Amino acid sequence: MKKIILLMMMSVALAACSTSPKSSKVVQNANDTAPFPEAMPGYTRYAIHLPALKDENSARVEVLVGKDMNVDCNAHSLSGTIKQQELKGWGYSYYVVDKAKDGISTLMACPESTNKNQFVTIGNNIGTVNYNSRLPIVFYVPNDLTVKYRVWQADAKILQATAE
Repeated sequence: MKKIILLMMMSVALAACSTSPKSSKVVQNANDTAPFPEAMPGYTRYAIHLPALKDENSARVEVLVGKDMNVDCNAHSLSGTIKQQELKGWGYSYYVVDKAKDGISTLMACPESTNKNQFVTIGNNIGTVNYNSRLPIVFYVPNDLTVKYRVWQADAKILQATAE
């Protein structure tokens, strides 16, 4: 009987040691890193905080600035410019969206009832930026726009090209 109780206590202790405590997600603010300016009237400041990766050199971040719109079957985009600015005295960059407005679309005849909600982006997005978990990616965008992003990572498998 004592052996069974001892085995049960050992299994409970082993299970407790094997599970790591769950750390609560720390809420970050862009100003924790550097004194980024507050958003101007009519603008919203967005900050992308990335988790640390084992190999950050193999990852890139694609940033999309736009808004959800009800669109037809045509291809739509917004017009506007995204300017990269430097945080004076720190050497860090942030991005400001300037002059965003409804842009262009193709002019195909669409069947009726083909409207759908879609995230429409500024046509000249900044593309991809380097992955850096130590520094937030900060954007200042007009209030009617939002910032979305996705992380792209290279596959660990490197393939050989065929010599022809």
